[in-house]
Amino acid sequence: MIILLDNGSKRPAATKALRRLAADLSRCIGEEVHPVSLLHSSKVLPSQIDGRAAQTLEPFLRQQAEQGRRAFVILPLFFGPSRAIEVFVPEIIAAVEADYGQMQVQVAPILCPMPTGEPRLVDILEANALDVIARYALSPSRLILVDHGSPIPEVSAVRRWLATELTQRFKGILPVSEAVMERRQGQQYDFNGELLEDMLAALPLDRMNAGAKTRKCDIVLAMQFLLPGRHAGPEGDVDGIAEAAMKEQPWLNIITSPLVSEHPLLCDILCDRLRSSVN
Repeated sequence: MIILLDNGSKRPAATKALRRLAADLSRCIGEEVHPVSLLHSSKVLPSQIDGRAAQTLEPFLRQQAEQGRRAFVILPLFFGPSRAIEVFVPEIIAAVEADYGQMQVQVAPILCPMPTGEPRLVDILEANALDVIARYALSPSRLILVDHGSPIPEVSAVRRWLATELTQRFKGILPVSEAVMERRQGQQYDFNGELLEDMLAALPLDRMNAGAKTRKCDIVLAMQFLLPGRHAGPEGDVDGIAEAAMKEQPWLNIITSPLVSEHPLLCDILCDRLRSSVN
């Protein structure tokens, strides 16, 4: 049994997007893929998600174990080695096995294993950025790669790798920066890099470079987020940060790119992760 696992969200759009991606993946591999969240999504009312309750990992595994199923492949919908994959998933598996006996659970590789990275994620981010530039006829002065932010250096390393690769893709065309939506206080977390809010507040230099004072300064946010939810997508935290920056500095025109799950290449990456896990 194949499980496509995301972190989970209390927003219905996240569960719907996860289900669409699981359906696309099912068509790709010719086998059912079950959309399951680690946490949170069980709080979404079924009436908000087409009448079907969202599944979270531990109850899902227990339900399957009750029916005698013991073999699972978990496809992590995570960019890097977060605590969700490294700690919480093994804890959940151990808890279920304590009640139902040993299971065979194979966790497939993450989306961007370091140090090799995943060039197709760069393809997606580049294509999504170029999409909004063309769609809105923008002349951006800067592209900012934005992720959630993490207290784990190995997760932040993924964004740095992607930013380095994007810089090469846009070399001589567009400056590329990187920022986090949020981060913990303290020097020990400086590996996260700069907050998006602070970076946007420091953009007067881009205005000077844009030319006349009356000219809008286009900024594109390349969204290193997989699914819509509280942080990304309509009315998410990143949108709120961008809106606040444009209100404070009306000459800014900040446009966010589509999310990574909206690009068909993600399905190809997941298919490869599944194959490498099975092999």
